[in-house]
Amino acid sequence: MNVHNAQISADSADVFPLHAGVTQAETPRRNRWIKPALIALVIGVAGVGGWKLLAPAAPPPAAQAGALPEVTVIVPGSTMMADAVVAPGSIAARRDAAVGVQGEGGRVVRVTVDPGQRVAAGQVLAQIDRQVQTQEIAQLAAGVRQAEAEARLADANLKRAESLVAKGFISRADIDQRLAARDGAVARVGVARAQLNAARERAERLDVRAPAAGLVLARNVETGQVVGPGSGALFRIAEGGTLEMRAQVAEQDMARLRPGMTATVTPVGSTNGYKGTVWLLDPVIDAANRQGVVRIQLDYSPGLRVGAFARARIEAGQSSRPLLPQSAVLADVDGNFVMVLGKDNKVERRAITVGTISDAGVGIAAGLNGTERVVASAGAFLKPGDKIKPVLAAPAAAR
Repeated sequence: MNVHNAQISADSADVFPLHAGVTQAETPRRNRWIKPALIALVIGVAGVGGWKLLAPAAPPPAAQAGALPEVTVIVPGSTMMADAVVAPGSIAARRDAAVGVQGEGGRVVRVTVDPGQRVAAGQVLAQIDRQVQTQEIAQLAAGVRQAEAEARLADANLKRAESLVAKGFISRADIDQRLAARDGAVARVGVARAQLNAARERAERLDVRAPAAGLVLARNVETGQVVGPGSGALFRIAEGGTLEMRAQVAEQDMARLRPGMTATVTPVGSTNGYKGTVWLLDPVIDAANRQGVVRIQLDYSPGLRVGAFARARIEAGQSSRPLLPQSAVLADVDGNFVMVLGKDNKVERRAITVGTISDAGVGIAAGLNGTERVVASAGAFLKPGDKIKPVLAAPAAAR
């Protein structure tokens, strides 16, 4: 019994060593367990500290909500505004008359007008040498006088013969012959006169004349030049001095225009606008570019040059459209667009068609109905899908 207890006590001392009564032989055994325990403790403490240091701190919900950018948005609604169609085009004569040689032609001896001058109907623009025609006219005039003399002689012979018929000196057959001679002489007078008039007309046609009153646009002849029917147009005249702009208008805008609408035409490089009136809508749409031509009548002014490029603004009445500030409308290679707020205040891109632009803002012809929340000025810094905190502002029409 005592031996067994002694053995138990010795084993217990190996597992649970006591400070009191520890022998010199038991000290190395205790040190063997302390060192691994300290190493494990240090590793554990270092791991916990490193995890706390490197783990991302989750921000509180209030901080997350406050991080959304505040962006001003507007609900444009609808505003009655002047509707206008803006279109490019070129300036031309409303009626462009090409004036050339009517007759035989010849050497030009005088040119009487320059481009930019106004001319009357029938006014001589250039004169061609007519010396040969003058001699021909003189010859034919002499022939007329000769034929008239022969006709007078034949008439006198007829009258003398008629006085002798009653006395029996001349037969009725002689009277008929003399009557035929007289009539032939009168006919030859008519032929001679017709030939003379034709020569005079040919000579007159050597003068190049204006077919109608108007404005000289071009002069393509100089003194000394030999011209003929194949020389082409020597002058170009805008009949009545009236010009026009031929504006290229998109197919969908053609239906909004009518003859009689007013327009303002501004040539490229000029700050002056010239008032005009739509007088014709061409009935054909170009199948290649889906555009039609609107003709705007213009009174001549020195600032308007035929062939020049210009831009027309045609007043097409009034319409109800969304009105945005210019800062809200953006553009890139895909066209004009705005940023609108969709579900959950996320930004969306919306393509638009710009209508009238004025000091009040930009009218939107298509793409918005006026109920959308549109980013007012920060659209360039946003991209589709961004979430923002909207701040509602007054629409452009109310400012």
